Amino acid sequence: MAVPDRKQLPFIANFTAGAIAGISEILTFYPLGEDDVVKTRMQLETGKSKHGLLGSFQSIIKEEGFGRLYRGLVPPLLMEAPKRATKFAANDFWGKTFMQLGGESKMSQQLSIATGCAAGASESFVVVPFELVKIKLQDKSSTFAGPMDVVRQIVKKDGVLGLYAGMEATFWRHFWWNGGYFGCIFQVRTLLPKAESYQARLRNDLIAGTVGGFVGTAINTPFDVVKSRIQGATRTPGVVPKYNWTYPALLTIFREEGPAALYKGFAPKVLRLAPGGGVLLLVVEATLNVFRQLLGPPYL
Repeated sequence: MAVPDRKQLPFIANFTAGAIAGISEILTFYPLGEDDVVKTRMQLETGKSKHGLLGSFQSIIKEEGFGRLYRGLVPPLLMEAPKRATKFAANDFWGKTFMQLGGESKMSQQLSIATGCAAGASESFVVVPFELVKIKLQDKSSTFAGPMDVVRQIVKKDGVLGLYAGMEATFWRHFWWNGGYFGCIFQVRTLLPKAESYQARLRNDLIAGTVGGFVGTAINTPFDVVKSRIQGATRTPGVVPKYNWTYPALLTIFREEGPAALYKGFAPKVLRLAPGGGVLLLVVEATLNVFRQLLGPPYL
């Protein structure tokens, strides 16, 4: 993403841009926040799915009320700024690092994928506790009073490390999503007509980010299903959970429920993350441009 002869912005600029983009994305798309609740419910349901997207949505409203669709909203709100800030700052950091290690002067397709995967790995460490709390709240059988009640009960039962249940599955979910996302952004930008104006660059960013969000979601949904199963399970001391490690769990779901089960919740997930990926990139690039204008040459 670097421009020749332009000095690269400092880490804090990328971190801040990512934070602003994360808040913008969730404020834009959480009115569709029922998709996230529906997605989690669909993924926690074992066996053949009883409801599709619309059926799950209607069932939640009918049985539990409209407010249930927004249960678990606080953790994502708290999570988005550090999560997205980490994503884009880490992507910038790893991009520079990999180019230096490889002696490259500019980004390539292979480097963009590797950089995205590394950024996703970095991001996963930030999001695990928030994701765990969100899933516990969104489970249909949840009896928790709220986010802090989830934290208190988990820490009381399993200690502080209990908040990192599902770390391995979360790692792979973010690893593959970001690899697909940033890898696609690089490729789509090369295919789009060269932008001759700032508005055209933003349009290209929106398109590239949307395609990247779609592809990243298509790649990582099976890992998201496994993560939901692992984090949604109630653990019993001395009993090995049915879903414990990512790749064996993928095989278990495939064998017992068929390949379609690995894509439970894909529709609501992609309806948010495809356009959300476009908004993320657009806001990040617009914010970075503000920083360049404020800092002036040689950043322009």
